[in-house]
Amino acid sequence: MSLETRRPDHPLEPALYFTSFDLEGVFPHEDDPVVIFVVTIGQKVHRVLVNQGRLAFVMFWGTFTNMQLSPDQLRPYNGCLVGFAGDRVEVQGYIELRTTFSDENAAMTITSKYIVVNASFAYNLLLGRPSLNRLGAVASIVHMKMKLPSTEGGVITIKVDQKTARKCYESSLKNRGGTYTIAIQAGDAEWIAEADVLNKRRLELAGEVQERDIKGKKFKLGTSLCKELEDKIADVISENMNAFARSSADMLGIDRDFLCHQVNMDERVKPMVQRRRKFNEDKHLIIREELISF
Repeated sequence: MSLETRRPDHPLEPALYFTSFDLEGVFPHEDDPVVIFVVTIGQKVHRVLVNQGRLAFVMFWGTFTNMQLSPDQLRPYNGCLVGFAGDRVEVQGYIELRTTFSDENAAMTITSKYIVVNASFAYNLLLGRPSLNRLGAVASIVHMKMKLPSTEGGVITIKVDQKTARKCYESSLKNRGGTYTIAIQAGDAEWIAEADVLNKRRLELAGEVQERDIKGKKFKLGTSLCKELEDKIADVISENMNAFARSSADMLGIDRDFLCHQVNMDERVKPMVQRRRKFNEDKHLIIREELISF
């Protein structure tokens, strides 16, 4: 697998390649995030999540205090962060810091705006799209690397520490409330507004519903539908009846050309048999009751 990118408005930049050589030293994985390090105000900050879905550089309060930054350095910020569960996260303000991205041979430094939030998270920083665009950086989950052009005309390759990335990912799964969506204050050109995301609500049924028998199966259709539209919907359902599964007996299998699950295994790892656990009668009874309840 290879990937080449070059920004059209920067023709003199070197092309960024990802090839099979970039896979050397990368352990098989499926969900490992791209987690790198940066250097800011002379300090090396690990656990920086490269998140192309974010619109800003986010710094968490624990990182802010550990870097011995002063709250007096913060500038007012009127936006907000919304957690995965819809809870709003307190924004302390924002701060501008010079941030360096480097490997063993070269470095690139930019001034970044960090939104400082009063929340705990598995990562120290979240690197968003604006900074990635300014760097001209490209991250590859497959190759576990991020590449960007250097000021000398070369290519900076930042490798992901997969052990750290996996620990952060597992920790973030335990606390899904730490997933954030950003709402931007109006008039800020760099932080593009996505406030409409906050206004979206889960779709709800409008009006009452009625049951309709279609090929022996019960389906619920809205009573507000006209007869013609209701019949058309019923015809579509009838023609695609095999797409609906009411029980496991209706799931006859999935074509492997459509979906196939693969377990990545490292051939160098010796399989281990887990030691059998012995339970007393009381625990067996509890286990049996739990299995029956499912």
